[in-house]
Amino acid sequence: MPSQPVIVPPQRRRRPKRATSAPAEAGENGGQYHQRAISRALDVLECFDDERSERTLKEISQDIGLPESSLFRILLTLESRGYLKQSSDGAYELAPKVLLGRLQERAEKVRAALRPHLQKLAGRFDETSSCAYLFENRIEALDSVETFHAIRMTNKPGRVLPPHASSLGKVITAFQKPEVINRILEVYGLVPRTSHTVCDRQSLIAEFERIRAQGYALDREESVTGGICIGAAVTLDGSLVTSAVSVSTPVVRMTPERELEITRAVLDAARAAAQDLRKS
Repeated sequence: MPSQPVIVPPQRRRRPKRATSAPAEAGENGGQYHQRAISRALDVLECFDDERSERTLKEISQDIGLPESSLFRILLTLESRGYLKQSSDGAYELAPKVLLGRLQERAEKVRAALRPHLQKLAGRFDETSSCAYLFENRIEALDSVETFHAIRMTNKPGRVLPPHASSLGKVITAFQKPEVINRILEVYGLVPRTSHTVCDRQSLIAEFERIRAQGYALDREESVTGGICIGAAVTLDGSLVTSAVSVSTPVVRMTPERELEITRAVLDAARAAAQDLRKS
């Protein structure tokens, strides 16, 4: 006689009961479940920013209001787990894996601020508009709004942009410090993309000077044959340029008058985007 299947009722997971007698600390959620040690470690990580990328033990202690003796143990733990690095002079800075997360967070903030301006550009000219962001030594397409033309330029998010051929790549690279420019060019290499690509380093440096003066860059079939792109830097006061916006179109739909109109509109969009970023 075959055995009958045994049905085991599902077991419910036990959930910890929240004690109502223990009050939550001021400004904190979770009451007794709040971990003070973890909170202090996060305070340490959050006291680093772009203007204060290196901090001493004393500076961090004054910033978060924690005694140096207690803080030292937290710093030692964070360093041993790869969240902080200590330089030869004893100062601390964020480790690469933390910086990468912050980069992604800032990039998403920029993407959200630039998106409405890309939509306006794409709607006005019926051409593809894009924005890009500088991730350490590489420049990536961050967002794109495409036209519905059968023949159109595309710029997929995540695509690494050549710093010497694309308008977005050139305009972001041009506004970096000389040592960063050299590093970006070395990482990518002056590789010809088309017969129009500028691969001479001195000619490119001279073009970067012109780009800094006018605020925008042109890509005349230097990245893709048959395409032209105009990109402008999103410039924030006191900060290096990390993003830019552009409009791309096939050469067959470009005229001198239209090029001038698009250039002005892209510059206006970059300035408006910078204002939005300052407010955010």
